[in-house]
Parts: sequence; C-alpha cells; structure tokens
Amino acid sequence: MRYPVLSISQTGLKGRCPRCGQGHLFSGFIKTADHCDHCNLDFEFIDSGDGPAIFVIFIVGFLAVVGVLMTEVMFTPPIWLNMMIWIPMTLFLCLIFLRPLKGLLIAQQYKRKAAEGALQNSGTDVDAK
Repeated sequence: MRYPVLSISQTGLKGRCPRCGQGHLFSGFIKTADHCDHCNLDFEFIDSGDGPAIFVIFIVGFLAVVGVLMTEVMFTPPIWLNMMIWIPMTLFLCLIFLRPLKGLLIAQQYKRKAAEGALQNSGTDVDAK
C-alpha cells in the first residue's frame, strides 16, 4: 500500500503516525506506542533520546528568563511572588512543549530514515595478534 508524503509538522506536532498520519504515535503522555493502530507501522525504530528535553530546556529557559526579567523590571514584585508565578509557569511550559517536540523529532527520524549507528567489520581485526 502506498502512503502519501506527509509533512513532519503535519504528523509530529499532532502526535500522529509519521507514515499514514492517522494512527496515534503515543500511548501515554510521552510514552510511544508499540505500533500504529491504523497502518500497523512498528515503532521499534523510535529513539528520540534526550533531544526533545534539550529543545524544551532551550525554549522554555529562554521564555522563563525573559519573563522573569520583564516582570522584575516592569513591576518589581517581591521575590516570593516572582517565584510563585514563574516556577509553575516554567513547569507548565515544559509539559506543553515536550510532547509535540518529541513527536516532531520522531517524525523527522522516520522521514530521514535515521537509525542507530553501527561499525562495519572490514575483515581485519586490529586487536588480533
């Protein structure tokens, strides 16, 4: 069966199967499913690693620092109020960004056919004496 070429943002950000765009990519909040429930694509190839977390740290870290600094300069609230606002906001933003970014990286991995690196054996054993 031929599947349409789908954009990475069309599938990844929505948490859909990167091949068919219909099935669910996640079985939990950020836990990936074993396979697509629509086209039966095996999701064994998925290995996003720490990539989504790194992007979340950069994006949310920037937003939080800018937000804290703007709040401090514009309103000069007490430190406890600043913390009461920005600690929950930072946690909320992390949760909001994590799932779509993980889906985006998985869709990118599928489209680029990225796989785990492996060394080929050239036939000569360097350690052999």
